[in-house]
Parts: sequence; structure tokens; C-alpha cells
Amino acid sequence: MRLAWWDGKRRILAFDVLFTLLVASGLVLEISKNSDLRWYTFLLVGAQSAAMLVRRRFPLLFVALTPVAQWWPSVQVTIASYTVASRKGLHWQTAVSFVIGSAVILFFPTKREVGIGADVGYVVFFVLVPMLIGLWVYQRRALLVALRERAEQAERERDLRSERVVVAERRRIAREMHDVVAHRVSAIALQSGALTMTAPDKQTEEVAEIIRKTSTAALTELREILQVLRDELPGEPGHVAPSLDAVPVLVADAVDTGLKVNLTLPDPIPEVDPAAGRAAYRVIQESLTNATKHAPGVVVSVTVAVDNEKLVVEVTNPRGVGQSVVPGSGYGLLGMRERVTLAGGSLQTGWIGSVFQVRAVLPRMVAE
Repeated sequence: MRLAWWDGKRRILAFDVLFTLLVASGLVLEISKNSDLRWYTFLLVGAQSAAMLVRRRFPLLFVALTPVAQWWPSVQVTIASYTVASRKGLHWQTAVSFVIGSAVILFFPTKREVGIGADVGYVVFFVLVPMLIGLWVYQRRALLVALRERAEQAERERDLRSERVVVAERRRIAREMHDVVAHRVSAIALQSGALTMTAPDKQTEEVAEIIRKTSTAALTELREILQVLRDELPGEPGHVAPSLDAVPVLVADAVDTGLKVNLTLPDPIPEVDPAAGRAAYRVIQESLTNATKHAPGVVVSVTVAVDNEKLVVEVTNPRGVGQSVVPGSGYGLLGMRERVTLAGGSLQTGWIGSVFQVRAVLPRMVAE
């Protein structure tokens, strides 16, 4: 016996067990009134009860035992007709059930009114009506299954269309970034490189070289972003995403541009979760960029601390005496917050007295 025979529902099994016990007890009480009992009588009752219990899995077996029913044949025929129709629908077993049930009703010896009209009425009431109800239940169940499958298919198609729209939009953004941003940055890199070769003095050459290196680094990171937008893998051999290991280089580049930075890093730099490392790098990068634009000439403090559970990145700078003329997008802090949140951390930004603080707390580092 398996629960799947009862549609995987325990309440249906419980109902069938109780219903079978009720019918079996009624049959025993009925036959107990007859003093002329045979040994096979109780065997027949047991077989009919067992067939009634498993009628949902073997409906035709229960139908096959109705011709030998000696007690309450109309009840058993009614149950058998409904069960076969509700489980099989328009099937040859349903037709066989109708024939057997009609034969039992018409030819079973019992005290009832005889005649063609009465016989037709008995067949209709005990066989045809239960069978029609069973067919309706079968069609309703099939309709619900079809509607459920159609709804699931519609949901899958909707998700697929949404995914295609997202992919198309990402590729459109990648094309725009490549055609506009990459072109502009490439032009800056080329012009600064040419200026490096033709600079009239050493100071101009050094500034031009810094601009060229910064532009080249920006192109490399822009290429990485374009690859992410296009769902492609990095194309350069050995290319790795920025992490804590790249923070000293990032700070050194910022110092080359004229920014004053005090960097505090653990020694050695510990291994952290890749997502946390990328988020920490981007937080420091954006904070240094904001300090350059909004507080030129000040000293920026960058502190990275780790323990067994958390990676803490803190960047602070006092108010600047002036402001750079470089325009900003206005989305730097929002982008930092989104990146830290995606990495599972939290970000706090704001003024503490006369010092602006950016503090990111990221998940624990990976086990060493």
C-alpha cells in the first residue's frame, strides 16, 4: 500500500478506511441475521471490503466483485460506478463498469418492482447518475490541472520575457557606455600619452603621465563593467576583480594625483570574502574620489580593520577649504550603499562634527 493510491492525502485514506469499516460492519450485521452461513461468506465480505479500500487505485477490481455481492448490491454498484468514472473518465473501463453495474441491478434477485420502466429507473439512478457525477468530477479535476499548468507556463513565459528585456537593456547600456564613455576616456588616455612625449617641462610630463595611467586604469575597469553587463567572462588572462590587495595601489594612484592619504591596513592583508573585498575596494575608491572633488587639499584617512567576524572600512576627511570644479553624478553614496548591501553589509555616511565619515561593515572574512 502506498499513500499515492489516495492522491497522497492522509485525510482521503482516513475517509476510505472509516467508510470501508462502516460498510463492512453493516454487511456483517446483515448477514448475521441469516442462520445458514457458509465459510466463504466472511471471506467474500473481506474481499469486498479490501476492494472497496483500494478502489481508487484499482477501481475495476471493485467493479468486478459487484456481481458476487449478496448484500446491498445497489450501494456497491453506485460506489463502483462513481469511482471508475471519476478516476478514468471516458475510458473503456468506464464502459465495462456501466455494463457490469447495469447487469447487477437488472438481474440481482431482490424484492423490488419489476418492469421495463422500473428497470430503466434503477439503472439510471444507481448506475448512470453516479457515473455522470464521476465524469463531471474527472473533467473538473482535469480542467483544474490544465489551468494550473497554463498559469505556470504563463508565469514561466513572463519571467522569460522579463529576463530577455533585462538582457536587452543591459546590452543597450553596455553599447552606450562603450560608444560614449569608453570613447571619451580613450581620447583622454591618448592625448595625455601624447602630452607625456611632448611635454615642455618635467612637471607637465609627470602630470600627463598620471592622467594617462588613471585613464588606462579607468578603461580597464570600464571593460570589466561592460563584460559584466554582457554576461561575459573577463577576456584578459589573469584578470582579477579588485579586492583588498589592490587598495595600496589605489591609494598610491590617488596620492600621485595630489591627494594626501593616510592608509592603515592590517599586515599581512587577510583573505576576505570576494564580494566583501570588492565592496571594500569600491567604497575606498568612491570615498577618495569624493574627497578629491569636494574637499581638495585635506588629509584623508583610510582605515581597514578585520576580526574573526567583520571587515570594517572607514574613510574620513575634514571639511575642505575649497571645492573642485569636477562635476559629480550625485549617485556615489547611493552606489556605495547598494554595493555594500549586496555584499551583505551595512554602510553609514555623514558628518561627525567637522569630519565626514564613510564607514562600511561587511561580513566576516573567509576561513584561513
